[in-house]
Amino acid sequence: MRILVTGGAGFLGSHLIDRLMEQGHDVICLDNFYTGNKRNLLRWLQNPAFELIRHDITEPIRLEVEQIYHLACPASPVHYQYNPVKTVKTNVLGTLNMLGLAKRVKARFFLASTSEVYGDPTVHPQPETYRGNVSCTGIRACYDEGKRVAETLTYDYHRQNGVDVRVVRIFNTYGPRMLPNDGRVVSNFIVQALQGKALTVYGDGSQTRSFCYVSDLVDGFMRLMNSEQTEPVNIGNPGEYTILELAQTIQDMVNPDAELIFKPLPQDDPKQRQPDITRARNWLGWEPTVPLKEGLKLTIDYFRDRLQGE
Repeated sequence: MRILVTGGAGFLGSHLIDRLMEQGHDVICLDNFYTGNKRNLLRWLQNPAFELIRHDITEPIRLEVEQIYHLACPASPVHYQYNPVKTVKTNVLGTLNMLGLAKRVKARFFLASTSEVYGDPTVHPQPETYRGNVSCTGIRACYDEGKRVAETLTYDYHRQNGVDVRVVRIFNTYGPRMLPNDGRVVSNFIVQALQGKALTVYGDGSQTRSFCYVSDLVDGFMRLMNSEQTEPVNIGNPGEYTILELAQTIQDMVNPDAELIFKPLPQDDPKQRQPDITRARNWLGWEPTVPLKEGLKLTIDYFRDRLQGE
């Protein structure tokens, strides 16, 4: 198939492209390199089945494809809060442009949404039927509300124009090719530990997150894209850990002498986040297979190599 991946030079997009190329598809990658990096795609640049286009999806583009994986959007608070208006534009105009393309060429459209649509949840764990508890004026709203609008547009195109859609809600994902400075908790702790710095825990560390290794997530993406399910599906690891447990695990694995320091919790930071993956299990036969320690080891090895190379 001819498959378009927006944001394909980024952390998730590049892992997805690896899998699609290995399966023998023709892949077009669109990226404006705001958080993506060409080095994530080096192995495919000379491959005739692969095409890399530097493009900002807030501008329309004409292409002929059969499937569109729409992943383009900065996904860590550091990057999406740096230019919140641009984040909203990417989520709204970018999604509109990609849906318009899907409508024109009759491609199947896959939206990478997020567990952030649930905000600071009052229901635990979060099923797809939960409507969320989101601030539309807070500092995370450019991303949370942006993705909620992206979902709205996706289902309006589905109902009004018959576009064939798939929507995934991604929970915390980690693995090689994360950015060292992206401000997400796994990369923060690993980089701090490798550099011999203290590990920064926000709040008292009792807030929880679920961590899904990137290969498991990509497997879920592809199962959903090639299923017949048009309803949103959570893809994430239901194993729930406190931030303090994560810090101590990484501390033990990298630098047991590193100290932990505690700082105030950022505004609108959710207290609990854990996916209900009943739909993914029942509809896609999917569940995560990579245990946290195994995934962390692979991620630590990646960051160790990357930091030595800089």
